[in-house]
Amino acid sequence: MVFGFYENLTSRQQSIYRQSDEIKYLRLAETTQLTALANELVETLPSENKKAVEKICQAIVDSINKQFNAPPLKLQVLAVRPSADWGELHGLYLPEDDGEIAKIQVWMRTAKNKKIVAFKSFLRTVLHELCHHLDYEHFGFPETFHTEGFYSRESSLFKQIYVPKENAGN
Repeated sequence: MVFGFYENLTSRQQSIYRQSDEIKYLRLAETTQLTALANELVETLPSENKKAVEKICQAIVDSINKQFNAPPLKLQVLAVRPSADWGELHGLYLPEDDGEIAKIQVWMRTAKNKKIVAFKSFLRTVLHELCHHLDYEHFGFPETFHTEGFYSRESSLFKQIYVPKENAGN
C-alpha cells in the first residue's frame, strides 16, 4: 500500500519506500526478558517515575538492538508531549550525528490533559521510534518512511513482547 505522500517523493526515495514497505515483520529470537520488561512497564508507568520508566524502556531497546546487531541508542523519557496546531508529538528519533549516539525521546503525559499516556500507546511509541533506528542501522536504508511495512514491523515487535501477565502461561 502506498500512502499519499509517496507521489511527492523523488524516484530514489520511492525506491527506498517500496523496499521498506516489503518488510512486514521483525522476528525476535528471545522474548522472555522483553515480556518481563513490558509487564514491568505496565506497573511502573502509572507511578510517573520518569527515571524508572526510562530505565525499563532503555533495557527494552537495548535488548532489541542487540538481537539485530544495531548500534546502541539513548532513550529519554520526557514529561508533557509538545503540541501545536499540527497535534501532539508522541515520540522523536534523532539519528546519530557527528559522533553523537542516536536518541529516542518519548513523552509520558498527554499535551491536552497532562495525563499519563496509556501503556500500549506508550510502548508502541517506543517501538515506533526504535523501528526508525532499525531502518537506518539494521536495514541500511538512507531514509526512513512511514510505510505500511514500517507500521507492520512496529506491530510485530509489540505482539512479540507484550503478553499480559494473565495470558503469560497460556
